[in-house]
Amino acid sequence: MTERMKGFSTRAIHDGQAPDPVTGAVNVPIYASSTYVQQEIGKNKGYEYSRASNPTRTALEENFASLEGGTSAHVFASGMAAITALCTMMKSGDHVVCSDNMYGGTTRLFNQVLTRYGLEFTYVDTFDAKNVDRAIRANTKLVHIETPTNPMMALTDIAEVADICHSHSVELSVDNTFMSPYFQRPIEFGADLVMHSTTKFLNGHSDGLGGVLIGTKPEHAETFAFVQKCTGGILSPFECWLLLRGVKTLAVRMRQHDANGRIVADWLNKHAKVRSVFYPGLADHPQHDLAKRQMSGFGSMLSFDLGSLEAANRMLKKLKVCSLAESLGGVETLISHPASMTHAAIGEEGRRKLGITDGLVRVSVGIEDVEDILADLEQALTAA
Repeated sequence: MTERMKGFSTRAIHDGQAPDPVTGAVNVPIYASSTYVQQEIGKNKGYEYSRASNPTRTALEENFASLEGGTSAHVFASGMAAITALCTMMKSGDHVVCSDNMYGGTTRLFNQVLTRYGLEFTYVDTFDAKNVDRAIRANTKLVHIETPTNPMMALTDIAEVADICHSHSVELSVDNTFMSPYFQRPIEFGADLVMHSTTKFLNGHSDGLGGVLIGTKPEHAETFAFVQKCTGGILSPFECWLLLRGVKTLAVRMRQHDANGRIVADWLNKHAKVRSVFYPGLADHPQHDLAKRQMSGFGSMLSFDLGSLEAANRMLKKLKVCSLAESLGGVETLISHPASMTHAAIGEEGRRKLGITDGLVRVSVGIEDVEDILADLEQALTAA
């Protein structure tokens, strides 16, 4: 009889986090050491120098690989550092197909930095997987998607795109930041690589930056470990410890995020001053059925349109419980204005093509009492 697979919450709390063998401490220590004593030439206890590896980081990486169902995980100093490391898999002349509605910082990196090194990028609406198939070229090495997208909450059928990629011998990477592995595990649908900004839901407390790449092949582990060692964009032991602490409550946090998110989205969808709401959990979302197939919950990320920059600004200035701020995924409700914040870099024309209006507001619904969130939104919308 085979051993039963441990549940998600159990793995989040225990995988990679065995009690300290010296003291019995239930929490992995912060190994704040840059170097390690070696027993003799060529012989050590598994660690030499903390840029290459660190025990606190090892524990975190084992945990993340378990939660996403990958074979390896490598953490970096930010989500953008992780995306940059992902692109080191390629060389000058290689081509990448991407979702056309991605986080603005990712497109900024691709268009303004990596194109200078000879990488080529094509952006398509991955809502229709045929667009991916048509965009793949002989020199395409990677398809990179976000699902749901930031901030329009459009979905991509991961399994369908994975099949297309593999028919062309191309790898698929998925930015899973918005859903976390609690609600969506792209590797189960055929993705080769998963990326997160760990700053968001995995940390959950808005107190640390980070990024992670989870791989499924030996070459992924070799490549990203080499990049960590060579480029040095690694996550500090303290930040790793914060993530180990945060991920232990991931399941309970995500359940409350989801419960609040559904209530807030439904409430906004009925509000007279809100023109439209973008949330996969709403029955009128064009990909609601896909969301139910590949996600076990709808999460807390949503956007809504107030019709104008003036209305959005009036509303945002009146917030009291919710906070006008960049980022997402913390226990507190964070509200941002994509046109002037996350997607300012893509320009007015780029935003217009994606449907990001000046009146669009993005909400990361927190885990406060939902009645207080709704009351704050109501008084702020009254001002709008």
